[in-house]
Amino acid sequence: MVNDTMFARGAESSVIREIFSYGLERKAQIGADKVFDYSLGNPSVPAPAAVRASIERSLQLPSDQLHGYTPAPGLPEVRTAVAESLNRRFGTSYGMGDVFMTVGAAASVSMTIHALTNPGEEVIVIAPYFPEYAVWIEKAGATCVEVLADQGTFQVDAQAVAAAITPRTAAVIIDSPNNPTGAVYTRETLDALAAVLSAANADRDEPIYLISDEPYREIVYGVEVPWVPSIYENTVVCYSYSKSLSLPGERVGWVLVPNTCPNASRVMPAIAGAARTLGFVCAPALFQRVVADCVDEPSDVAAYARNREVLTQALSSYGYTYVEPDGAFYLWVKALEDDAEAFCERAKRYELLPVPSNSFGVPGWFRLGYCIDYDVIVNSLPAWKQLADDYRRER
Repeated sequence: MVNDTMFARGAESSVIREIFSYGLERKAQIGADKVFDYSLGNPSVPAPAAVRASIERSLQLPSDQLHGYTPAPGLPEVRTAVAESLNRRFGTSYGMGDVFMTVGAAASVSMTIHALTNPGEEVIVIAPYFPEYAVWIEKAGATCVEVLADQGTFQVDAQAVAAAITPRTAAVIIDSPNNPTGAVYTRETLDALAAVLSAANADRDEPIYLISDEPYREIVYGVEVPWVPSIYENTVVCYSYSKSLSLPGERVGWVLVPNTCPNASRVMPAIAGAARTLGFVCAPALFQRVVADCVDEPSDVAAYARNREVLTQALSSYGYTYVEPDGAFYLWVKALEDDAEAFCERAKRYELLPVPSNSFGVPGWFRLGYCIDYDVIVNSLPAWKQLADDYRRER
């Protein structure tokens, strides 16, 4: 018998993917240069040259090494390379055993949710949030509890988190730099959150875990991204190379269970068990080797910074209100009417494809992924102005 829950998930798909598919259809109909698709976080910046060089070296390996299974947690030399990179950057002492290679960020986060929750428990997310969190939480049999970020700064509201904690709270998910707002959580914000969680743990047998989802860590504009495990010891870090190395289609990342986590000896086997249960063992062998070779390769942040500058300056001059993004490659913009979905439908008249905020857990905003080609942004600006002018004429 077909699983009704899975059928419903497959039948509805995600709003982001629906808009992306619509954009492909429109490009086929009227030409790619006439459609301005801001829907998907699909980097237009090419992968670094070091990635190609790594692949070419790996192609010289015997077939069984190039295409064969790796150990379930990943190749030992790759896990070691990741741990040593983190040690260099954050002054830590992680080892191979603290790292589990994964099939991208989706696997990293969903594995971790399954490892750290039991059916009937709760996971707190900070709204606005990446919509798939709710899907993965519900699949684990837990309940997704939405807590609004501070609506002025979009930092975590620690006191709102405190008010949402119950005896069933198992974990909190944070995402910094944030998708969709571009906010980078400050050390002050994280200190306040850690204090709230530590206070709650005083009355519990099991701690509340903090799941730090960090695929955008390297994409920042002159600000610090604090290392969360140094602030709260019950932290598990999830990572992907989709954004930092422009490899979204290759599906490779990792989960770190820091050796400073008091329950690491239980958490890491639970991560491994979740990977086995969900079918996420053996991340792609070729791209594990790419990770080892490119683990310290810098991201091309300058290209995103250029896109960010031209887009924000133009939208500001047209009268749009937005959150200044300190990281990632998304712009969080106030819709020009209360109904964000209606606004985004109206934007389609000008071949503009933003994502309405409803799917991120809040009303009244829209997300623009400015990881697209610079020329697409520049060519879209007259359409953004025309859209704003239309709304002004109606007032």
